[in-house]
Amino acid sequence: MSGAGSLGADYFEGIFTADADPWNLATSEYERGKFERTIKALDDRSYESALEIGCAHGVLTQRLHRLCDQLLAIDISQTALALAQQRLGAQPGIAFAQMSFPTEAPTGMFDLCVMSEVAYYWDTSDLSHAAQWLADHLVPGGRVVLVHYTGETDYPCTADEAVGALQRGTSGQITPCLAERHESYRLDLWERR
Repeated sequence: MSGAGSLGADYFEGIFTADADPWNLATSEYERGKFERTIKALDDRSYESALEIGCAHGVLTQRLHRLCDQLLAIDISQTALALAQQRLGAQPGIAFAQMSFPTEAPTGMFDLCVMSEVAYYWDTSDLSHAAQWLADHLVPGGRVVLVHYTGETDYPCTADEAVGALQRGTSGQITPCLAERHESYRLDLWERR
């Protein structure tokens, strides 16, 4: 890990203010394929209460919503949240909140937590807090799905470092049930004992 601090709200506000779709989430074939694989890994069941951390402008949120009775989509960027709310409109079972996870986090219990392209933005301390939050707020049998780009970045840590730190931080309470490596990303699915 680089030792750099977690990336904050100013960083993401700047990105979303400059470009409504900074990572081409809505138009990229790579992103479409990654989102399809994420949903396929999850669609063997439905979820009562799900949390999406880092929803950006809601492209994956739109797909996740179909699997969930209640979905809370959070993001650090108010601009991103406004775009997500615009994309999805007012639909039953979905709520949005601005939160700087893990320092700001929901207090409820969840049977699904989605972290797509977010954990490597956190430093060691925040990864530790996020892991503890998962251990405390995932119901027995609940799932965590992590999807992260594996190429070079200038983020505080790599995908492998972030996923490894989260796994170690759950103290064995959450166990891997799927680990896939694709050309440019990794997908991990964990389950709470």
